[in-house]
Amino acid sequence: MKAKVLAALAATMAVSATCAFAANPFVDVPTDSWAYKSVVELADAGVIQGVDGEYFQGQRNITRYEAAEMVAKAMAHMDKATVEQRALINKLADEYADELNNLGVRVSNLENKVGNIKFTGDARLRYRYQNGTKDDDNSWDYRIRLRGQAQVNDRTTVTVGLSSDNQNFGSNGSASSAENDVFADIINVDYNFGSPNWKLSLGREAEWVLGGPRAYGYQYGDVFDRAQLQYNNGKIAVTAGYGKFKEDNGEGFVRGGKLEFPADSKYHFADGADLDGVKTGYGMIEGFFGNGSAAGVYYNQFSRADGDVDGVSNAAASELLDADDLWGVYASVNIGSKWNVLANYEKVNRDGIGYYSGNEVSDPEVWIGKVTYGKASMAQPKSWDIWVEYIDAEDGAFLGGSTNSWRFGQMDNITSWGAGVDYVFAKNAMFSVMQSFATDTKDSQKWGGDDAAEKEQTRAQFVFAF
Repeated sequence: MKAKVLAALAATMAVSATCAFAANPFVDVPTDSWAYKSVVELADAGVIQGVDGEYFQGQRNITRYEAAEMVAKAMAHMDKATVEQRALINKLADEYADELNNLGVRVSNLENKVGNIKFTGDARLRYRYQNGTKDDDNSWDYRIRLRGQAQVNDRTTVTVGLSSDNQNFGSNGSASSAENDVFADIINVDYNFGSPNWKLSLGREAEWVLGGPRAYGYQYGDVFDRAQLQYNNGKIAVTAGYGKFKEDNGEGFVRGGKLEFPADSKYHFADGADLDGVKTGYGMIEGFFGNGSAAGVYYNQFSRADGDVDGVSNAAASELLDADDLWGVYASVNIGSKWNVLANYEKVNRDGIGYYSGNEVSDPEVWIGKVTYGKASMAQPKSWDIWVEYIDAEDGAFLGGSTNSWRFGQMDNITSWGAGVDYVFAKNAMFSVMQSFATDTKDSQKWGGDDAAEKEQTRAQFVFAF
């Protein structure tokens, strides 16, 4: 590649701020040359030095080593390049990868600077125990996730994620069986309208939570297909959207799954009932405070498609379990630099049957309080936190499916305390332990006995980020 061609490319990349008044260091580049402005800017930025410090020699063919030196210097100015310009520099870095390696510039270590694609991921090894529910090999599972994010242009970001979901060590199937398939848990496009305050999100989100990421996450925290518009100016955020839940744990409320009650129940279906997935329209208003505190109110309206599945109409089957709508409020308050107090309240407009207890339920409520001391940060080794929480959930308050809580199994018709600690023992590596205690059943259970909800839960896990 000739020097003047590479100079024109580098100038197009605008790797340095324009300096119209910089002196021309090369005696062989006249002021009326078409390349004069680009050559001066590149020389001023230190991208090119010329020959003997005096001559540019624009007609001379340069060596690959000289071209690699220019690319390496362009990389050093990546913070001033646009998305399109980074893509061009990335192509040049690939072309001259061997020469850059010889210069001590490892292309693999510069991906975050020179590319418009960033890859991240995490791996989790988890142990959960509850007597009679999760024990032995069934207590152990793992999950691996990979995320790729591409900055298409200054306004558009595309994110794609793959997940192995939670694979149980107690399964008797082969490790290569279909139940271990990897699936796409994120397929998302974010678009801003020329302003950082407005963002439109379309596609699939992996961990969507009723109440948003700052709430406790009692209801649902899994794969969700949606269209969402958000305004956020740093002090207040207003979010609205519509979507459909795509995962469930077999309890019937969300994507579908089997809705089954014991044979002695008047709600029993001979073969169970497969239900269509749940859709929701939602809105949320949040306020943010200077010390990192936040408060918000949120609302969700639920609907399910009509139809007849396995001989049981969705209208008849889902009436037993479904909620019409839900509203909630949360407050997360930071006290000093170490303490955080979180309070969360939800009320579900739901008249039907509690799945675990079989009791009649009407507009159940849940109260949650949590106090945390310290802050575990994956980027900061030896950082840690310790927390204690209290949950008071009426029968039927939990909608089924997934949750962002650490808890598992029965989530409602209980009062319960919990405590835990998180410790980052190395950069991007954290160990956590959680334990419930003083758990009581709120109302009598029709199925499983009154002590079914009172079996304490234990959880421990390693999480690695990369």
